[in-house]
This record gives sequence, C-alpha cells and structure tokens, in this order.
Amino acid sequence: MKVSRRSFFGRSGAVALAFAGLREFAQAGVSTRDYKQLDAALGSDFFAVLDLPEGFTYELLSEVGERMSDGFVVPGMHDGMGAFLGPDGTTLLVRNHELGSEHSSYSAFGPRRQSLRKVDRSFLYDSGHGTIPGLGGTTTVIYDTRQKKRLNHFLSLAGTYRNCAGGTTPWGSWISCEEAVGKPGDDEKNPSAIEKPHGYNFEVPALASGGLTLPVPLTAMGRFRHEAVAVDPKSGIVYQTEDCFDSLFYRFIPTTLGKLSQGGRLQALKLRDKPRDDTRNWISAAITPGIQMAVEWVDLENVESPDNDLRYQGYLERGAARFARGEGCWYGRDSIYFCCTNGGQKRKGQIFRYLPSPHEGTSSEAKSPGYLELFIEPDDGNLVENCDNGCIAPWGDLIICEDGGNPNHIIGVTPEGKIYKLARTSISELAGPCFSPDGTTLFVNIQNPGVTVAITGPWDKLLSLAIPV
Repeated sequence: MKVSRRSFFGRSGAVALAFAGLREFAQAGVSTRDYKQLDAALGSDFFAVLDLPEGFTYELLSEVGERMSDGFVVPGMHDGMGAFLGPDGTTLLVRNHELGSEHSSYSAFGPRRQSLRKVDRSFLYDSGHGTIPGLGGTTTVIYDTRQKKRLNHFLSLAGTYRNCAGGTTPWGSWISCEEAVGKPGDDEKNPSAIEKPHGYNFEVPALASGGLTLPVPLTAMGRFRHEAVAVDPKSGIVYQTEDCFDSLFYRFIPTTLGKLSQGGRLQALKLRDKPRDDTRNWISAAITPGIQMAVEWVDLENVESPDNDLRYQGYLERGAARFARGEGCWYGRDSIYFCCTNGGQKRKGQIFRYLPSPHEGTSSEAKSPGYLELFIEPDDGNLVENCDNGCIAPWGDLIICEDGGNPNHIIGVTPEGKIYKLARTSISELAGPCFSPDGTTLFVNIQNPGVTVAITGPWDKLLSLAIPV
C-alpha cells in the first residue's frame, strides 16, 4: 500500500472520527466477550517476542548488543523513533535510547566503556569529566522495506541522558528529548558524574553522514523533563510535552522557521476561562470529553530553569493548565494530539487534541483562539492501558502504544471508530511507532532491554479484526 505524503495529510476527518469513535466506545462500555474477541485476533508468537494477527509478520531489525557499522554496539532501552525517506527509496530510522549513566551494561561503548576512547570528545555532550559519560542518545538505522533488510546502523547522538521520545520535523530532522534534569553537583557521592546540565532537546539530521552529530542543546526550548514534540508544518511552531505528574503543555515559536538553535519564545497553554485548571480529572471529572475550550498562551521566563521549576512558574504564576504526565505527541489533520499517561479518574490515561488558531503564534490569535479538547478518557485498562507513544497510520487509523502492566499492546482505531489490537508483548513497554514513507511497514520498539521490529502484513484487512462501536 503506497501512500503519498499529500494523501497522508489529506484524509478528511479521519483522525477526528477515530478519536470520537473511541471516545463513544469507551463511554458505551465493552463486554467481556468483546475483550476476548479483541485478544483472540492475536496469534501466539513461538519466540514470545510479539503476537500479531494472522497474515502479519515481524522482522527483528536491530537488537541491543549487536555490533553496528561504526564499530559501536546497539545501545539498549529503545524508545521514541521517527522514520524518514532516504536515498533510493530506503527508510531512515532515528531512534532514541532512554539510558542514564547507570546503564553501563546497555552502553554503545561496551559494558566497561572500552570503546569510549574512539569518540572525539566534542561529539559527546556530557563526557562526565572522562569518567561517567552520558550513555543516552540516538542511533540511525537504514532499512530497505522492499528487501526487508537492514543496510546500515550507527550512533548519531551521544553523551546525553535518558532520551525518551521526541518528534520529526518537516525539514528532515529528529528532535531527541532528554527526560532528565540533572546538573553538575547534583550527585554528592560522585561529583564528577555530571559535567553539564541536562533536560534539553537536541536536533539530529536524518540524512547524517554515517556518524555522530555535534550535540547542540536547544536551550531556548526550555529545560525540563522533556518527553515528545510535534511540529505544525504550516506555522513551524513546536509543541512539547513534559513527563511529570503536574506537567504543562508547551509551545516554542522559533525566531527563524526551521532554525531551532537560533532561539525563540517558550510558552505554556492556559485555558482562557479557567486559570490554573487541573485537567487530570483525578478527583472529579472537571474536564469533559468532546468539549472545546478556548486557550491562550503565556510567556515563560528564565527558560533554562536551573531549579527545574518551569511547570510551577507556568501554573502558579501564569495560570497555565496542569496535565498528568504528558507523553506521546504528534501532528495530524491540522491538530496536535498528545497522551497523558496517568490522566483520568482511574489513571488509565487520556488523549487530548489541540486545534491551533488560524493566526497561531501571532498578535491576532486572541481574536480567534486555539482550542483544547479532551478526546478520550476510557478509564478502562482492557480498552487502553496507559497510552504512551502514538502515531497516525497512512490510511488514517490511530496507532497507540501502551505503557501499563504486562502484557502491553499496540491498539488501532479506525476512522469509523472501530478498535482492534494489532500487537501484544509481555517483554516490556512498546514505544516509537512510526510507518515507513512507502506505508508498507510499521516500526516499533520493545523498550527493555531493547529491540526494534518491522511489522508487515495485509493492512487493508485490519477492519475485519475491529469491533464496531
């Protein structure tokens, strides 16, 4: 199934319908029989890696510990990932690794960091004063979907901490997000452990030259527990989530379109008629699914935040809205969608939609503001258990990864609002779903210890697995 970029973004109403259908499905309730039907569509993998529906298969594309083309080994803790069109129709995957300095056994440099001496220190963001470097970062994988063959893989960002999720840009790069806010002096027992402050975004070109990217922290985008980003291709504005139980939802307006390192303005979302609103719905259902709420954006100061207090500044001082662990974030159908993994009265997760103003980021947006909407809050782990990463399939279905108790699933929701389970694993959480540019292959990570799989099959047959609303 070959799907062009134009048709990808031209599926009229597909995403909104899918979310609306899932919301109605959750509100209507699902019987035990329906749950069993959803699970019964998944076969049993002999190797106990990934259970898939009949006709679907997976390839182990890249596993922790494998030797890469540059001589390093594949680091572990695979997380967020983005897919790009490469030379000769290949797919370029840029993949995060959520590693801290304590994960030496999963290091790209070997368990005793024996390969670290091969790295020019200027390509290590934090070398730990030569003792305990940051072990997070990204790897880039070149894959041929026609041959189902990996052609190359190499380290592309090094010396960072806990690169969790991120997002693709319209100009062909991956924004890798640090979900860590350590700074020099934090570790009293080992003061040499941290050389530079963490909690930043880093930009990694997809068309890298086969090696490491110079690590430049995008400081103007804020220092906090970054999770994911999504870029609106029309405005170039970058939306950001934060993985905290009292997080904010941010936007970054770059000074120059596509040049994030040149600075810009960092702001937080505020509900125009409800300052300091708590969207988490932990105590009561204060936010109702399907209701559009006008927003305004408040400026944040001291965005490099040495005390990691941007969320308090935004909420307490500026009236920004509060969210429950903002995680996956992606763009589609003129809107930004983001998951809040622990939102809802039963803390099973929420998905929000932000519809930007037609004058987004300009002085005219107050006349026609953007809107925030809670799309789903299922409060039912049998339906969706702690939604985390997600993406939109080329044909309009929502693809959502769970980060709950084992087993974890990949959930699909059709534009008609029908739901199916696409995959199941009992190894660890699933992360980084993204489709190849030709629409044939879904890539996903099993995080711990770390494996990337490429899933193919009769995508047009998925509707037969779905349960109607």
